[in-house]
Amino acid sequence: MQVSDEVREKRERVFLVLAGFFLCAMTMLNIIGITRFVQIGPMALAVGVLPYPLTFLCTDLVSELYGRARANFLVTVGLMLNGFIILTMWVSNQMPSADVQPPWQLIQLAEDIALPNGDMASHSVELFSLLYATTSGAVLASMIAYIAAQYCDVYLFHFWKRLTNGKHLWLRNNGSTLISQGVDSFMVIIVTFGAQFIAGAMTAGALLVLMGSNYLFKMCVAAADTLPFYAGVHYLKRYLEFSDEEMARHI
Repeated sequence: MQVSDEVREKRERVFLVLAGFFLCAMTMLNIIGITRFVQIGPMALAVGVLPYPLTFLCTDLVSELYGRARANFLVTVGLMLNGFIILTMWVSNQMPSADVQPPWQLIQLAEDIALPNGDMASHSVELFSLLYATTSGAVLASMIAYIAAQYCDVYLFHFWKRLTNGKHLWLRNNGSTLISQGVDSFMVIIVTFGAQFIAGAMTAGALLVLMGSNYLFKMCVAAADTLPFYAGVHYLKRYLEFSDEEMARHI
């Protein structure tokens, strides 16, 4: 079925918006990462986790409207962006500091502290060094979890879609997200804090609390995004003028 240039442009613009939110949420996870933990009810969460569930809603919408190939392409671009973030941070950390630093660049310490990457800081620490020590390990953990969880989400979404012959939106939306969010939650905590647990710096209880809090939050968000997913598919399908024949190709 041929579509007009106007419709094709609308479809590409919507895809760009969904891709933008996906990549922005993923980047925020890697940049602010575990720089702070917040308490939401019984859940202790790293601030980087807060926008991350949005990535699964974006990939589900792309999967439903544009097909598996587009969704996997988006995930692959995200993977490349993860690599670029790690490379940029590593190169920046290898470069020597300037002789003159602005006053806010150095943080004065009351006592020696152990940084998350194992280094010790005494008297003062550079703001970037603190940020790098806090986020570099988390970015690597996030990248490993990202590969498993995001490709898993796309695969399971289309598995449920084929199994139900394109029916039951809620099943493929929640079924794919709940499993992939679990993969992401447990892998990222294990990779980020596993070394500290082995070294005895973190108890098994604390590790389980972080895992449980991560997954509980993502599970709640996954359940809550069912209505936005239904609304997004309903209105975007009409706005982008997708025919039933085109949608059937994505099964």
